[in-house]
Amino acid sequence: MKTPMYCAVPLLALFCLGATAQTATPLKGQSPATTQQDSAACQALAGNGASATPESPRSGGRVRGAAAGAAAGAAVAGARGRQHEEVYDRLDDDVKQQYRQNQAKDAAVAGAVVGGSRQRQERRQDRAAQSQANAAAASTYASCMQQRGYQVTP
Repeated sequence: MKTPMYCAVPLLALFCLGATAQTATPLKGQSPATTQQDSAACQALAGNGASATPESPRSGGRVRGAAAGAAAGAAVAGARGRQHEEVYDRLDDDVKQQYRQNQAKDAAVAGAVVGGSRQRQERRQDRAAQSQANAAAASTYASCMQQRGYQVTP
């Protein structure tokens, strides 16, 4: 009745190896139990970057950009008004307020565009870093298994 055990262990090893998307074939007659132990040890050594939990996606870039833009726009509008004090002082407070709001709105739109662009760039960088980490983990795993006498294929 050892046949089912010999079939189950290689299948289990293949499922463990599936996380790294690589297949290890014993070249020195290693038993299924040894193959499983070697695979687990090499996965631990590699850190198994493929199954690492990625950071939570960054969000809110447009909102943060719009808020920063609106604040900057209102500040710039106030500074411009103070540059021309003689005319600015003669204006009604409602007109001044409307001018500041218009400037803030325009700057908020620009800030939202910049914030969204930065957010997309950060996400691209995160994906590239995760891809590099996965490749490094796969390389480390393959090297470890080869040193233990296995042929590793993608």
